[in-house]
Amino acid sequence: MEGELKRQLDVICDRTVDLISRETLAKKLKRSLEEKRPLRIKYGADPSAPDIHLGHVVGLNKLREFQDLGHTVVFIIGDFTGMIGDPSGKSATRPALSRDEVAANARTYQEQAFMILDPERTEIRFNSEWFSPMSFEQVLKLTSQVTVAQMLARDDFAKRYADNAAISLVEFIYPLVQAYDSVMVEADIELGGTDQLFNLLLGRDIQQNRGQEPQVVMTLPLLEGLDGVQKMSKSLGNYIGLTESPRDMFGKAMSVSDDLMWRYMRLVLCMPAAELDAIRNDVDSGQSHPREVKDRLAQMLVAKFHGEESARQASEEFKRVFAGNELPDEIPELSIAGLDLQEGEIGILNLLKAGGLTASNKEARRMVEQGAVRLDDDKVEDPRLHIAPRAGTILRVGKRGFLRLVE
Repeated sequence: MEGELKRQLDVICDRTVDLISRETLAKKLKRSLEEKRPLRIKYGADPSAPDIHLGHVVGLNKLREFQDLGHTVVFIIGDFTGMIGDPSGKSATRPALSRDEVAANARTYQEQAFMILDPERTEIRFNSEWFSPMSFEQVLKLTSQVTVAQMLARDDFAKRYADNAAISLVEFIYPLVQAYDSVMVEADIELGGTDQLFNLLLGRDIQQNRGQEPQVVMTLPLLEGLDGVQKMSKSLGNYIGLTESPRDMFGKAMSVSDDLMWRYMRLVLCMPAAELDAIRNDVDSGQSHPREVKDRLAQMLVAKFHGEESARQASEEFKRVFAGNELPDEIPELSIAGLDLQEGEIGILNLLKAGGLTASNKEARRMVEQGAVRLDDDKVEDPRLHIAPRAGTILRVGKRGFLRLVE
């Protein structure tokens, strides 16, 4: 048993930041092995957006490791808390969502989570189960278990309070609501990002107040997005989504900086530290080129979600298109007949937006000014340019945007 206990501890503690505490975790694991009772691992997700990206995968990977060790993941869809909003370390409140938006996002989120999690060892719960029927008297009793001083100990609340920025009472209640989830599912361990540490610790307090054994708290690193600075987020556009095409996923991965690719290998691909160190030593000594390593990263990411054959094809196409300056195998098409032409011409900014290569004329102008737009082989330098569109013309924006005009 001691050998199995050590093995589980080593797997679970790998890649973690905060662990409160290792000793308590060891006791829970030992009791689990003795009683042959799986531990209950709580993970909460507020479906504020429908799609999962690689930032979410960091936590999902750890949950899968728990499942592979025989434990049960209690995946809480925060359909109730999603309608409240949460700063989550931000300086402004996350917008509250409608019931319909939350329900739609929750369905998509759940489907994508099972791309990594084992459905047989996953217990899906919605926290509206216990919060929607709760009376106001019960809410008041729950709020009496925390103080304003405790809430202001949370860094983002403290900063906003010091800056005289508005903080609503409902935001104060949010961490308490998340903490009460732990009571309702009788969590042994709760997992979250480092920005959730305060909320996770509050869960321990509320469990203890309700006569339960406090959960072990475990946090994992936040994954930086493609910009290498901000936390990966769909709203910031610096993300790689799980359902993106192999081509787009590969291309985005290749745009990751040399410094950041190591964190993607460690946190998303769960590469052992010793193996990662060996690869870094090869790069530092000149035996390997960073581009070769990045190609390996991109292929492994695509293979993880689309299969090895798709990864191989994406790599070959990337080399052909970007190294050989050739066109991709599949190019979206735009019918000239559907364009709003003025005297047979259309402005380049309107054309880029109409073709979906940019989200707005403002973005189109910026891409032109950056020299990132080409018509066939000619760089577009004037954002005021008007052209008479011809079938067969190829538009390019940046490294991954292609469009062919057709009749």
